[in-house]
Amino acid sequence: MPVRTPDPDPDERGEGAANDPLRFGSGPSSGSTNPGWLSDVELAEARRRMPMLYVEAVPVRIDGVGAVTQVGILLRATPVGEMTRTIVSGRVRYGETVRDALFRHLENDLGPMAFPLLPLQPVPFTVAEYFPIPGVSAFHDDRQHAVSLPFVVPVTGTCEPRQDALEVTWLSPEEAASDALAAEMEGGRGTLIRLALASVGAIR
Repeated sequence: MPVRTPDPDPDERGEGAANDPLRFGSGPSSGSTNPGWLSDVELAEARRRMPMLYVEAVPVRIDGVGAVTQVGILLRATPVGEMTRTIVSGRVRYGETVRDALFRHLENDLGPMAFPLLPLQPVPFTVAEYFPIPGVSAFHDDRQHAVSLPFVVPVTGTCEPRQDALEVTWLSPEEAASDALAAEMEGGRGTLIRLALASVGAIR
């Protein structure tokens, strides 16, 4: 199943961005007024020529000793009306740190009250390479070649999904690593969930 990360995020087309000196894509072909963002035409051209950089996050709840007790999986509607399970994901803007991009996408998908715990220097548990041609790697995105930095991120607050994320389902590590869930995940992200849980010792 192809990856369908929302692109661009609906709330990133705010009116205040029009006066931002870092504004990109202000030419005749652009509909974007967001800093560090691309118009649809510019994005399509960039995707045709180079890999795109993404961050992804596996939200988790942890207990008092830091062990993962629950994994947050998003239910999302694709542009073609399909329902899929996925994780927090999105592109890194020009001039944006990986940490800032990670926080922005967590807030966009889980809401401002999720309260993610991000270290000063986040370290991904692996590097995921998405290819438009199936079979090149465990991950597939029919739109582009993308390189993703995935992180396990504890959240301590209340998650209220926004944008095209319809709900967040909290599963046990065993349920999140199951074949049944992997079959519902987009782009091979079931493999990513298992790698995430193995990296924190939640599964073997």
